[in-house]
Amino acid sequence: MHYYQFNIGDYKSHTEHLSEMEDLAYRRLLDWYYLHEKPIPLDSKETARQIRMRSHNDCIAVVLQEYFEHTEDGWIHHRANAEIFKAGDKSQKASASAKIRWHKNSDADALQSQSESNATQNTEHITQNTIDIYLSDDKPESSKKLPDCEHKGVIELYHQWLPTLRKVEVWNATRQGYLRQRWREVAEELAQDKQIETAHVLNWWGEFFQHIGKSKFLTGKVNSKDGRAFTADLEWILKPSNFAKIVEGKYHGNH
Repeated sequence: MHYYQFNIGDYKSHTEHLSEMEDLAYRRLLDWYYLHEKPIPLDSKETARQIRMRSHNDCIAVVLQEYFEHTEDGWIHHRANAEIFKAGDKSQKASASAKIRWHKNSDADALQSQSESNATQNTEHITQNTIDIYLSDDKPESSKKLPDCEHKGVIELYHQWLPTLRKVEVWNATRQGYLRQRWREVAEELAQDKQIETAHVLNWWGEFFQHIGKSKFLTGKVNSKDGRAFTADLEWILKPSNFAKIVEGKYHGNH
């Protein structure tokens, strides 16, 4: 795709927390994704080269962790995939419609060469159809302004309610990205029926860490099925699949 509509309001509401270079990385990653219509390479150096930001690997890592999903084939963006598919579907329908018109025309043979040329052009233009950017996967955009991620506050709550788990000593770009993504998901959920503030989100995190504290497995009080001891840490907790399982109570049960 060579063209897409850029929704300034939606973009601004979801990226105000990004630094200047993180913002630039996100715009370039999106452009690359729509242009090539395939996952972002897993090789960080190759990705940095592709978007001409070789000296900003940390910024790229933050953006990928927050807005894209890691897969075996590369980093994918669900909303972009849906829009690319939608545009391609419209292209195929336009091409089919043009062919139907050829056969309906009594002078189809005379007009077909010209129509084929137009159909090809229409296909290309419709493939480049105007689309809106949504930064969360398939969730509706919230009209309410969400509070910025409170990294320090969440870490303090983690230490307060889970003192036996591994303490946070290093807060690198990858971990920051995980927390920003989970923070936004929680804030969007809380903001469905009211305007929320930072305190509301932090209160949720405090209750969440207390919930973790009730799991003998997550706190290292029982061994895993293979007999090895396991203790969660904040980075492990914040990873998408682990976070969802914790919220659903899958590590509590009989543990």
